[in-house]
Amino acid sequence: MSTDLSFDVVIAGGGLVGLTLGIALAKGGLETAVVDTLAPEVATGARFDGRVSAIAYASCRMFEALGMWPHLREHAQPILDIIVSDGTVEKGASPLFLHFDHTEIGEPLGHLIENRHTRIAQQAVAQHTAHLTQIAPATVANLEVHPGYTRALLRDGRSAKASLCIAADGRGSPLRALMGIKSIGWPCGQHGIVTTVEHERPHQGVAQEYFLPSGPFAILPMVGNRSSLVWTEREDIAPRMMALSDEDFAHQVRLRFTDYLGDVRPVGPRWSYPLTLNLARRYTAPRFVLAGDAAHGVHPIAGQGFNLGLRDVAALAQVLIEAARLGRDIGAPDVLAEYEKWRRFDNTLMGLSMDALNVLFSNDIAPLRLARDVGLAITDRLPPVRRFFMRLAGGDVGALPRLLRGEAI
Repeated sequence: MSTDLSFDVVIAGGGLVGLTLGIALAKGGLETAVVDTLAPEVATGARFDGRVSAIAYASCRMFEALGMWPHLREHAQPILDIIVSDGTVEKGASPLFLHFDHTEIGEPLGHLIENRHTRIAQQAVAQHTAHLTQIAPATVANLEVHPGYTRALLRDGRSAKASLCIAADGRGSPLRALMGIKSIGWPCGQHGIVTTVEHERPHQGVAQEYFLPSGPFAILPMVGNRSSLVWTEREDIAPRMMALSDEDFAHQVRLRFTDYLGDVRPVGPRWSYPLTLNLARRYTAPRFVLAGDAAHGVHPIAGQGFNLGLRDVAALAQVLIEAARLGRDIGAPDVLAEYEKWRRFDNTLMGLSMDALNVLFSNDIAPLRLARDVGLAITDRLPPVRRFFMRLAGGDVGALPRLLRGEAI
């Protein structure tokens, strides 16, 4: 391999968003390089690591259009119903709740898929996708911006020249900082605890979003008699929960889980991470653009983080591919501005809305608790409002890119 490679696009970050974007761009005919710190065989390791993602139904259409869905179908648990309730560990759930039923929109509300299966599906498609080059393990250490092109300098001494560099390198994006793009945000005062449980009774495809004073406790159905827990806890309490023995940790899970699925037993590793809101002030710089968590890191309260990144993928791929077909410079400011205009408002609104919702529900103030319960009950009795929220969560509202409609670009 020569030390100076040439592409149309270089993507820094080959994770769930970055490699999906690489596949989409390459299928549209753009010579695309995806630079990732992990070698493919490491990223697709067979060991179950406990991490899963809720994939909105519009995102599932995109996976189908990109050829990934056949590799995912048997590993995807349909989410048929979502029950949203408020309560406390001591008193249990309120009798007032909100029920989202998939029969109202005619398809599952989404699917829950282990991240490792998504990575395996990505690699299965990437290996047979023309115009796509994976450079891994490798890291983009620096960028040089020149008239008409940019050069990504890799830490191992190689370089990749392209019309455009895309940063999909996560919340703490080094390239975002390198290009002088500032972000705004704040800590939520909470940590997310993620683990998987096995249970006696089948979940019937029902997801639970159970709001406790310290934060939401989400129970998400997985394939088999398993569920993923996304447990939001106060930042002063979460480390103590993580330090518990397996037996004591299982007891704390059962206190919050109740017994509607019978006996539950945590399996697999536990993960914990601080929760923050982080929004880039802008998405573009000369010959440079942000996508996924590099552009927006949001609270996991509604499982929208990865799906927002996939919406970035669909919009950015469509903008760049259509520009290339018209003979436009894909790294030109006016082209990148089309993508920013399409995605920035949606991402910012969703991020701030999720943060506000978390603040509203993560407390035990009696008047607010009553208002929340009444609000859930009223929404449950308004079918048009229910259906709108289902479509919103499913990524099926507004001007959709073709990939999110299940169409090739």
